[in-house]
Amino acid sequence: MQLDIPFWYLASVLLIAFAVTFTLRALPFAILEPLRKSQFVRVMAVWMPAGILVILALATFKSTLAEEPGSIIHLLIASAVTIAVHLFGGRRTLVSVAAGTLAFVLLVNFF
Repeated sequence: MQLDIPFWYLASVLLIAFAVTFTLRALPFAILEPLRKSQFVRVMAVWMPAGILVILALATFKSTLAEEPGSIIHLLIASAVTIAVHLFGGRRTLVSVAAGTLAFVLLVNFF
């Protein structure tokens, strides 16, 4: 089966795809310099990770409590473990989230 696609059509499609891809990849670098000086971006860099974790934790709490209402004590203990590891473990987010998750899984399965 042979397709009769004109060369100009194929070239224009490839040119448009190249322009869109290049623009989308170059745009963040073009606006990076003004953003580095922004007070808003500095504040968001501090608060956004914590805010995202709070939203994820609340969503997890809601879904877990909806499925198993008796597990609130497990959630509270695992949350305390997460906070303690985060504060006393050098504020390493992945380590504290992993410790809290492990605590929750162990509490749910063994207590």
